[in-house]
Amino acid sequence: MNHTFISKSAKWLLFLFFSGICSVSMAQYGNNDSSFWSNVRYGGGLGLSFGNDAFLIGLSPSAIYQANDYLAFGVGLNYTYSKIGDDKLNAVGGSLIVLANPVAALQLSAEFEELYIDRSFGPFSESFWVPALYLGVGYGIGPVTVGIRYDVLYDDNKSLYSNPWLPFVRVYF
Repeated sequence: MNHTFISKSAKWLLFLFFSGICSVSMAQYGNNDSSFWSNVRYGGGLGLSFGNDAFLIGLSPSAIYQANDYLAFGVGLNYTYSKIGDDKLNAVGGSLIVLANPVAALQLSAEFEELYIDRSFGPFSESFWVPALYLGVGYGIGPVTVGIRYDVLYDDNKSLYSNPWLPFVRVYF
């Protein structure tokens, strides 16, 4: 992927996100029966793994604004720490999230994530920024959605994960 495409993709996603927020805000301005905060839902993820000389923890809190029964916009924070033997990784960043539910149990998602990666392999270390644009589909019941997402900006050398396909469990209350 060249840098120009990533930059244009990020700008396009930011434009869509903020356009949606502005539309939702304008709709809320004319409606006095519900407040902005009554439509905000919180959730996220927690990952923990440990084994023989290995440890990983991941925290990813997020919040979404439920615009209506079909559409939600949100933001998230991400932190991952991993240590396997002498190799270490820290990843920190944020994301913009759009969720669409065209029918009750089907959830389509788009999430733009930007992470700062700091990793070391024995005496070697490197730090860099890496973007990801996940497009996903999931099946939801109540606050829980289970599905799969694909990173369209996947870079085999820099992406945090070893594969562009990632299963997910998403929970919002």
